[in-house]
Amino acid sequence: MISRYTLPAMGRIWTEDSRFRRMLEVELLTCEALVKLRKIPTTAYRRIRRAARVNPTRVNQLEATTKHDVVAFLNAIAETLGADARFLHLGLTSSDVLDTATATQLADASDILLADVDRLLAALRRQANTYEFTLCIGRTHGVHAEPTTFGLKLALAYAEMTRARGLLEDARARVAVGKISGAVGTYAHLPPAVEEHVCRKLKLTPAPISTQVVPRDGYAAFVSRLAIVGAMLERLATEIRHLQRTEVLEAEEPFEEGQTGSSAMPHKRNPVSCERVSGLARLLRGYATTALENVALWHERDISHSSTERVLLPDATCALDFMLVEMTRIVRGLKVYPERMRENLALTKGLIFSESVLLALMGKGLARPAAYKLVQRHAMRAWAVRGEFRPLLAADPEIGKYLSARELDRCFDLGRHAQHVQRVFRRLGL
Repeated sequence: MISRYTLPAMGRIWTEDSRFRRMLEVELLTCEALVKLRKIPTTAYRRIRRAARVNPTRVNQLEATTKHDVVAFLNAIAETLGADARFLHLGLTSSDVLDTATATQLADASDILLADVDRLLAALRRQANTYEFTLCIGRTHGVHAEPTTFGLKLALAYAEMTRARGLLEDARARVAVGKISGAVGTYAHLPPAVEEHVCRKLKLTPAPISTQVVPRDGYAAFVSRLAIVGAMLERLATEIRHLQRTEVLEAEEPFEEGQTGSSAMPHKRNPVSCERVSGLARLLRGYATTALENVALWHERDISHSSTERVLLPDATCALDFMLVEMTRIVRGLKVYPERMRENLALTKGLIFSESVLLALMGKGLARPAAYKLVQRHAMRAWAVRGEFRPLLAADPEIGKYLSARELDRCFDLGRHAQHVQRVFRRLGL
């Protein structure tokens, strides 16, 4: 991932130095297990553990000749070990080292993402509680529908992020998997006890079965779940983007001191942060497609997955990390305009209470088709003349047969649309 969208902690996980250090640890833990099996002298292992070093620059120099990154890696370490180098990589194949090291990177990356979600959940909780009963218009198809509260909008995002946490926990479990089973996964040259030792030390789960690689359906599930969480963030970002439109302006992402919205128009306050989240969500969906393509490898393995994973695994985790942190900043600094919400509630001059009138008429015994036609006739007239809805209804003697003036007034009571908010909040633990 380019530096623009890479935050420091996540970026450190995916550096070349981090990758080689993790690969080296897999090799050293394998040696440690072999000591217990009396395959390597204890004194040799101690020398190896003390002296083994990996220099990324030297690995890259050697790879220019070997055209094989793991061979270059091993040769670079061998230069620091002398004769003891013969005990390194005994019975291993490249993917034992690569996949197990990658699993530790994915586990650590998942832990950062889970912490990110926790911070976003805390921000959403605070804002949802603040605006629990702040009335605003709910929209379907972009058109005014019925009143809701801004707190409920934020509570929906809170519920989504609660589910997102569960998805990320599941994703972590699917990729925190190591394998030390050798070429084609038969344990022909190393017993399963070595794999169990290495994975236990690295806090990984041994793959129940593997080919020469860890099966890639777990990686596909991991990246797909990242993409789903990204889509959840995009939904919230899209909501804020719409609410920031000049004609709506019910809420607005933070606009900081010294920030500019346009190089040409000094008045602009554009929802660029939310748009950035939306854009990166598209990228994650693309990576999910590539991860799915990597599942079907030839026989016990090929390396068609390798080149893509070098890009998509760091990029997908870095992108979602950035998105979660960015959305947390947006939610914490969200500008909310309750007065504008009230103005927009009144924009259709009562039309948003049409369902209340419909249900009240049905409650008095009028059949739904007849009640619907009656209410819709006045609603369409109010649309056409841009007039108040209630007076049109009150002037209709047919409606008067069923509803008194007081009963009609109750249909236009905003309070009824917020009375069950607390119940929803309790259900969500807010």
